Parts: sequence; structure tokens; C-alpha cells
Amino acid sequence: MRYMLGVDVGGTFTDLTLTDSRARSLHVHKVRSTPDDPSRAIMTGISELLGRLELDPGALGYFGHGTTVATNALIERRGAVTALVTTDGFGDLLEIGTQTRPSLYDLKRAKPEPLVRAGMRFELRERVLHDGSVRTALCAEDVDRLAAELAELGVESVAVCLLSSYANPAHEELVASILRRALPGSFVTHSAALVPEFREFPRLSTTVLNAYLGPLMSRYLTNLAAAVSHLGIRAEPYVTQSNGGILSVAETVAAPVRTAVSGPSAGVVAATYLASRTTGGNLITFDMGGTSADISLVEDGTPLVSSERKVEGWPVRIPMLDIVTIGAGGGSIAGIDAGGALKVGPRSAGAAPGPAAYGTGGTEPTVTDANLVLGRLNPDGILGGAMPLDVAAATRAIDERIASRSSLSVDDAAAGIIAVVNAAMVRAIRSVSVARGFDPRDFALVAFGGAGALHAVELARELAIPRVLVPRAAGTFCSLGLLVANIRSDHVESHLVRPHTEGLEPVWAAFERLEARGREVLQAERVPEQRRSVELAIDARYVRQNYELPIMLAPEEIRQVDADTLCQRFHDAHAAKYGYARPEFEVEFVNMRLTAVGELPKPELPELPARDGAELRPRSRRPVRFGTSWSTTPVFVGDDLRAGDAIAGPAVVERLDTTILLPPGDRAVVDAVGSLVITLSGAGQAARHG
Repeated sequence: MRYMLGVDVGGTFTDLTLTDSRARSLHVHKVRSTPDDPSRAIMTGISELLGRLELDPGALGYFGHGTTVATNALIERRGAVTALVTTDGFGDLLEIGTQTRPSLYDLKRAKPEPLVRAGMRFELRERVLHDGSVRTALCAEDVDRLAAELAELGVESVAVCLLSSYANPAHEELVASILRRALPGSFVTHSAALVPEFREFPRLSTTVLNAYLGPLMSRYLTNLAAAVSHLGIRAEPYVTQSNGGILSVAETVAAPVRTAVSGPSAGVVAATYLASRTTGGNLITFDMGGTSADISLVEDGTPLVSSERKVEGWPVRIPMLDIVTIGAGGGSIAGIDAGGALKVGPRSAGAAPGPAAYGTGGTEPTVTDANLVLGRLNPDGILGGAMPLDVAAATRAIDERIASRSSLSVDDAAAGIIAVVNAAMVRAIRSVSVARGFDPRDFALVAFGGAGALHAVELARELAIPRVLVPRAAGTFCSLGLLVANIRSDHVESHLVRPHTEGLEPVWAAFERLEARGREVLQAERVPEQRRSVELAIDARYVRQNYELPIMLAPEEIRQVDADTLCQRFHDAHAAKYGYARPEFEVEFVNMRLTAVGELPKPELPELPARDGAELRPRSRRPVRFGTSWSTTPVFVGDDLRAGDAIAGPAVVERLDTTILLPPGDRAVVDAVGSLVITLSGAGQAARHG
């Protein structure tokens, strides 16, 4: 396919990347997001980009989409009116959870509000035991009566989660089939089809979230597909999943909870792809947009994946890229709290009204306003001048809300905003690195998003990270990730197996069933046989241990590797994770996991030509504040850069989609594909030996 288009919807901007494989060219575009209806910005952006290139929509061979619709629906509680059907006696499990508090030492902090209110939780008399045997049979007439009651209530969605259905899904499948017939307009999801794993509460929570999001995501994606088709694009849309892969609209609609971190995952995929073709090695990805900052870690070219994480306070038991998100973006609002301290975020000005500098109604000071006042952003505007900035409005907002309420000058208040938001992002980076046993000095920081490159070098210096990589199209980088992702479909079965006493036959049989399910998905996605592969893992633990560690397994090892080898891998993983192992303890296998992968064609990153002899010169100079002092700083334009160019700080590099800040003493070199590779001066390097 020659033309590939990726569209990523963020809280402030909607980003587009289009690649032309024949010309080996890459084209980017940004438009303001339309939170009330994200598809409006998508259609506007596509029309403007294709119009600029004079390209017929029908020429697009691929369309990928990253969305925050699911995430925003959870944040804003805009999901469907949902009912829960569970086993007799377990209707309050959604309230009880694991009986843990959100904050151990904050007794006043409330637990998240359940997405299904008490009057919409229904219990059925039935019981399946942990081994799959039926203790109390389900009566179909009870389900019929329940269906009639739900119809009268006018529910939009139903979550079905019965006890031990991971071991025997028959009762759940019967309930789901009856409800689908009786409630043809409702979204019905059952846990055994979504997350067939033991641990009742995470399975229940995941199923409820899926039901809560189902109708909204179904409408959104169906309307998007229709709008894309109406525009003349014949390629079926693919949607980014939280695991970093993509799936078709049909597969996504069935399990919308898998898009909970759809947008951020695309950036991690793009960073991994870029590094594999340039620097390689270990990465910390740093994506700072208008609303939030997303941080993740890539070890030896492989992103870290978590099998469970919390989304808006609720556990979600599906594989997701291990991304930490905090409310720190260009639109994060700054202010003085009741104690007189300067605070930044998590509240954001978003796309509407936006920062004060945008001139679209915002009056509260934001990180963007601070960067503008400090000279870091072009006072004539961003997006190549297409979006003017109002320095006076930014100055006024900081003065009225911060400087006049403190002893700070406007400049110092702006610098304080940057210092506070940087401190929050440093803590987040430490949480994915130092807190997990990784040394940041062994990693490169990959900075992207519209605001990432403005803050990246300062963060790297604080963490003693020696090198920062800023991609060529950093501000629209997540939309590039949509073009380099593969189809990924996750499947799991829970079986408690003690390999030294029970043997490995249950493990091999489970993997064969999982492989068959994965093959069905890849076939439905029309992936050729030669582009299919699988990734296997076993969740293992010591007997009576409460949590598991994954041990990897090559497909060719099925029925070939022995129990001793697999258990030794677990001991090694345990020692690496916790600093010790207990080889004398018995090992237990808990979950068998399989990811079916369909490799898709990838666009080649266009290379930047080398300079032909003319010296790189700045287009202008302006005062920029670094630390406590101002410096007249050269300003370079991204279109002027050529492969091999070197820039010494202090400097500012302005590209269409982002601005790169290079502090004094640091040095940047443009690599073959146009990325800026920044090497920090002595402080970053010397900290290792200090």
C-alpha cells in the first residue's frame, strides 16, 4: 500500500501523519480537537491534509486511529446506563472490591464511585465451583424473568460476571444468549469471553468497564467508519489497543475496554520503531501533550507490559503497555493553593477554552503561557505561525493569578510553573525506572508530543540521563505509531497447575486452544499465513504466593521443554525482580497467555539529505530565560536542518508541530532520519560517578 494515514485524537490537538512509500515521504498535520464530537476534528484534519497534498481519499490504503474517547468517558462518567448480573450473594462485590483503600494513610479519600448503581445489580441463583463443576444449576426461567425486568428498566448495557466462570463458562454463555435475544438494542458482555481469569473482583471490574463503554464506543466507531467511508476512504479503519497493537472496528467494538490507553500506547510503539532503526537500546518514552504527560519504559527494544492496571481507580485485567499518566501538559493550569504554595495541574484548559495565550477565552495561567512568557515559544505563533499567541494575555494571566498573590515577579512565577510541572514529571519518570530497579542513566529519553521537547532536556539533567532523542515529527509522533503497529490479539486461560506433580499436559492443551482462538482473529483480520506469529507466556508463582511473574516460552518449545527448565526460568525471574529466589519451594502455574500477532507493512522513514556546503544559520534570535538568567538565543527552523547538522546550546529549534529547547552547554546532532539527538553536558554524564 502506497499511502498510509494515522490519526491520533488528543485532549487539545488532533494529529495526523501520512506516509507515501513510493516517494518515501512523510507529511504531518495538526488541528484543534473538538471534545464535544472528536470526529469533527478528524474529518477536518483529513480533508485539510489530503487537500494540501492534492490526494484523492480513495488512494489511501490504510487508516489507523488512536482515540481517547474511552478514557474521557470514564473520566467524565459519560458511559451507558449499565446493569450487572452476578451470582447470588455477590451483588455487592463491586462496592467491596478487595477492601483496600485508594490511599493507605488518607482515611477521608473516597473510593471511586461504582459505574453500576445499587439498584441495577441483579443476582441469579447458580454456583460453579473453582474446578468448573456445577454445584447449583442455573434455571433458564430465572434468566427470562430477569430479561423482562431489564427491558422495563431500559438499560443500555449489561455486564454478566458469574462466580468461577473462567473454569466453566456455560452459565454465563446461557445468560448472555438469553439477554441478547430479549434486549436486542442493548450491549451485552460476559466475563468468560472478555477475561477468563481467576480473581473475581478484577474480572468483574473489567467486565463492568467494558459494558459501561460498549454503547458509546460502538456508536463512535460506527459513525467514524461511516464518515470515513463518506469522505471516499475505502480502507477499513484500524483502532489502536492498549497493548500497543491494532484491531479492526468490529473487533474493537466487542471489547472497547481494550482501548483505555489507546492514544498513549501508539507513542510507545512509534518510539520503539524509531529506536530500532536508529539508536536502539533502552528507552524512556516521554509524551507531553496539552492535557497530560505519558511515560513508559522500553527495555532492550521491548516495551514493558502489565497484565493489570487501574483506570480511573478501577482494576482492568487485560494486557496493557505499562504507561504512567499524570496531569501535566501544556494546558495544565497553575495557581496558588490555600497554603500559599504554587500548584500546577492536574486540571487542564484543554482545547476549550485553552491557555490564555491562545486567545480563545482562557484566563487561567498554564504551562504553555509560562513557556511563552519565558521566551521559549515563538511570540509570533505556533504551527508555523498558523496559530498566533498572545503574549500580553499570557503575562496578564500569570500576573493576576500568581504573581500578584505572591512575592514573585511575573518572570519568576513563570519559571516557578515550569519548575513545579518538571518536578511532577521527574517523579513520574522515577516511578517507571528507579522504583522498578532500572537506572535512568542506562536509558535514552525519547521526547515527543507538542510540549515534550520543551521540557525533556531539563528532565534528563535532573535524572542524569545522558541523551535525549527528539523525533523529526515529535508533535504528531503518536499518529506515526498508528502506522507502524501490528495486529495484536491477547488470549488467556486460568489453570492452577503444579508442573512437578501434575505434569505439563494441561499447559500444552491450554496453549493449543489459545492458538486456535488467536488463529481465528488473525483470519478474520485477513492476515496472510506468512505474516502470523504468536507470543507465549506462563504466569507462575510459588505455591501460596499471592502474585505471579510471567515466564516467556517460544512457540517451538510447546511439548518440548520440561518442567525443570520452566521452573528455573521462574526462579531467575523472581531473583531479578525481588533480589532472591527459593528453588526449594514448589512452583505453581496460574495463567497461560498467548498473543496472536499479525505483522502489517511498515512505512520507511524518509531520510534527510546531508548539507551540501551551505552553513546552517539561525533564522532569528530572541531572549530566552534559562534558569535565573536571560540569554539572547539563536532560533533555528526545522525545515532548514540537514543530516549531520550540529547545534550548540543555548538554542531553540522550531518545527511545525513542536519546539525544542536546547539549554546552554548541551549539543544536538541531526541524524539520518531527521531526529535531533541531544547529548547533555557534563552534569548528565558525571552524575554516575559523583
